[in-house]
Amino acid sequence: MADCAAAGYRGIELGPIGFMPEDPAILAEGLAEHGMTLTGGVVFRPFHDPGKWDETLDATNRTCAALVAHGARHLVLIDSISPRRAPTAGRAAEAEQMDDAEWRGLVDRIRRAAQIGTDHGLVVSIHAHAAGFIDFEPELERLLDEVDESLLKLCLDTGHHSYAGYDPVAFLRRHVGRVSYMHFKDIDPVVKARAIADRTGFYDACGQGIFCNLGQGDVDFPAVRQILLDEGFAGWCTVEQDCDPAAGTPVLAHARANRDYLSSIGF
Repeated sequence: MADCAAAGYRGIELGPIGFMPEDPAILAEGLAEHGMTLTGGVVFRPFHDPGKWDETLDATNRTCAALVAHGARHLVLIDSISPRRAPTAGRAAEAEQMDDAEWRGLVDRIRRAAQIGTDHGLVVSIHAHAAGFIDFEPELERLLDEVDESLLKLCLDTGHHSYAGYDPVAFLRRHVGRVSYMHFKDIDPVVKARAIADRTGFYDACGQGIFCNLGQGDVDFPAVRQILLDEGFAGWCTVEQDCDPAAGTPVLAHARANRDYLSSIGF
């Protein structure tokens, strides 16, 4: 939190449940000390795996309780990385597809988690993620068609959408009315092209720096900003950058640079 505040941010997400203290008094003290608003939290779990539903359900309930305790509004659901999908991240034509029964189960579990969040008074959204089973644009749009908008909004991650091979600006323009929350992430087009050509898996691509600083990749953030303004969007946007601190990545410097870039284009 100290680093986030030093980099110029005023909001922070919960992180994986258990990463921050679940005792509301302890977390409230930390948030207040650093002038932070808890904006939301993510349930990044294997919704694709019925055998892991109990752990996914537990994470959902605990995350909702933590968010409500601090007045956060946003619950973001992400189908986490699957070993069946990680080797073909960014390559829709090669990715393994679910059969109909698997898909129905996935949608049902997402719907049930969304209902839990709604029952807690939270705004629930779905976030497509590289190497999960809600990754590529047709999968995301199919899910949005099958789950009512009153139950499930959209958290668009600009970087993951680009990684998947699609245009996040065009997608945002089509679906901005359903967007309740944003994740800002950029993609290095050179690393992405090399990862696709070399059939690099998701984790290795992250280690190679596929997620670059904002404004240095292929996401048109000024266009994203204008679409949000035109829609009257006044919510939170979370800056994300998957990197490898163990490899010497200067995380705080990148966080500052990302915030400075967003300020420079009017955020």
